Amino acid sequence: MTRPFTFPGLATRVVFGHGTLAQVPEEVARFGHSRALVLSTPQQEPQAQALADALGARSAGVFAGATMHTPVEVTEQAVAAYASAGADCVVSLGGGSTTGLGKAIATRTGADQVVVPTTYAGSEMTDILGETAGGEKTTRRDASIRPEVVVYDVDLTLTLPVGLTVTSALNAIAHAMEGFYAPDRHPITEALSRDAMTAFARALPVLVGNPQDPTARADALYAAWGCSTTLGHVTMALHHKLAHVLGGSFGLPHAETHAVLLPHTTAYNEAAVEGLLNPIRDAFGHPTAAAGLWHLAKSCGAPTRLADLGLTVADLDRAAEIAARNPYANPRPITRDGIRHLLQHAFDGDCP
Repeated sequence: MTRPFTFPGLATRVVFGHGTLAQVPEEVARFGHSRALVLSTPQQEPQAQALADALGARSAGVFAGATMHTPVEVTEQAVAAYASAGADCVVSLGGGSTTGLGKAIATRTGADQVVVPTTYAGSEMTDILGETAGGEKTTRRDASIRPEVVVYDVDLTLTLPVGLTVTSALNAIAHAMEGFYAPDRHPITEALSRDAMTAFARALPVLVGNPQDPTARADALYAAWGCSTTLGHVTMALHHKLAHVLGGSFGLPHAETHAVLLPHTTAYNEAAVEGLLNPIRDAFGHPTAAAGLWHLAKSCGAPTRLADLGLTVADLDRAAEIAARNPYANPRPITRDGIRHLLQHAFDGDCP
């Protein structure tokens, strides 16, 4: 029997296909804006400059200072650049770091956002912003954070390195994983997540062997959209809390941290959710969802140990204490000892 549910609808316009980057100027024009500040990381500045050139008179220049975990001090620099350029909207080209910076600018200034993802990280369809200050990462949700337009161009992912392909895909899968048991889940997000698991299971083994396969790239980007849309409509739980703790307080790389944690956070909750994670189990062909995700990561060459990301044994106690400090919704009770046990397994890289 279908449960009663409320679905607020999709607030973000989506443009998906090959070569859709060329439509960004048209999407900016649809807002009625005339000065778009293009955002990127330092590594993607040449691509950002090319996009600014394509915007022509609608370009307000480039800010190429986006970095992981959206440090508040970087956001302050970007807001100043936005104001001094006379910009009236932002175009965020890149992965989660750039998307996060665009959201941080938007919620402070009221800017409209066009996001052009180049990875599968999957924050672009959400109203969630995580920011780092004083050695801790805090997360909040607000309508002012959600982008107005997302332009998915499959061609931009053809050169995505295999390592980042896999880790950012596992990052995306984490969104769907938590969506399957979220208290506010509903049939729309469940259907999107199931379809995304099937598409990722089909695409990732192909991409490891042939990273420029256009069909597999389209499948993976479509799957990332489904996972991101799910995260944009459900409550986050243990997995995202731990990822934010390890990133914000210990400086661990975002996508790799998601990849390592995912099998273990899945295992922590799987027994408590009475089969709700079976779509993951079935998609990846193992007796449990947690084992399926660990074997997927292992077979695709993703990192499987927190020890390899720079965390030390001495950090585990502090990480568990930070994670257990503030109660939050999760299917299984959060305890300091339980989190410490989970982190030890993720540190060692055991198959759950």
